[in-house]
Amino acid sequence: MISFGPVPSRRLGKSLGINNVISPKVCSYNCVYCQAGKTYEKSIKRTTFFQPEDIFKKVLEHIQLLSEEYYPDYLTYVSNGEPTLDINLGKTIELLKSSGIPIAVITNASLLFDETVRNDLFLADWVSLKIDAGDNDTWQKVNRPASGLDFDKTIESINLFTNIYNGILCTETMLIDGMNDDADNLTSVSEIIKRLNPRTAYLAIPTRPPSEESVNPPVSEKLNMAWQIFNNNQINTEYLTGFEGTDTGFTGNIYDDILNITSVHPLRQDSLIRLLRNDNADFSVVKSLIKQRLLRSTIYNGNKYYLREYHLHINSQLE
Repeated sequence: MISFGPVPSRRLGKSLGINNVISPKVCSYNCVYCQAGKTYEKSIKRTTFFQPEDIFKKVLEHIQLLSEEYYPDYLTYVSNGEPTLDINLGKTIELLKSSGIPIAVITNASLLFDETVRNDLFLADWVSLKIDAGDNDTWQKVNRPASGLDFDKTIESINLFTNIYNGILCTETMLIDGMNDDADNLTSVSEIIKRLNPRTAYLAIPTRPPSEESVNPPVSEKLNMAWQIFNNNQINTEYLTGFEGTDTGFTGNIYDDILNITSVHPLRQDSLIRLLRNDNADFSVVKSLIKQRLLRSTIYNGNKYYLREYHLHINSQLE
């Protein structure tokens, strides 16, 4: 499941997703809100998941199946885990640049202490860095980092990267009710972000089913307070609080389209129905995938979503 979509993106237009991390999910964080589910393997060690040539081939083949209407605005690394754990990330970006489509990477920024990670991300045209916490306690509570990571070193490494990076830099802060939406944390986060001088700092809330059922978006007053704090620090700030829409790209292979998208991007029911229609398929496909235990449904904030189902044999407990 290397490429999927394009999916409508609130930041990047038509975004063709690249999942360069194999299942089950491998990440340096185990964020309470992650739409890709729990992290079954925490790691800060870079490794090979796919060969660069294989990703390049799969993405180009995917693009060739798309109609002109769905030609992507960005090729976006948004993985089933942390994309910078892929030791071949830079090599793959260099190959994909021949497509002429800009490259985006959405990263949790935890591995920027590694010079090879920074060098790889320098190649991307657009980079988004996750900054949810302004102190170690909140970081541990919300992002639940792997052992070996240090909050102060992470922030120092983010500054080191952004001082050199020449592409489009954005940040994203996911706000969780009762966990990181208080004034003290928001003020600390805004001070960190102000030093980075991103083009846009996005304030996000969970809009898809999170890994922890207890996670909820903040009340509107807290969301407004967050924007005011960022704005008062003269940061160009935008909300990421709405549904992106149902206009998902399709290739003609409905089974692959559904499984590729839901492996990293839960599909709301209206988006799934439109995808079925575009692929000239009916709901029996969904029923079949559910029966095969490849797909499952869940309700979140009053909407029905479909997620990729994995059956794992886990030998060790989550940290």
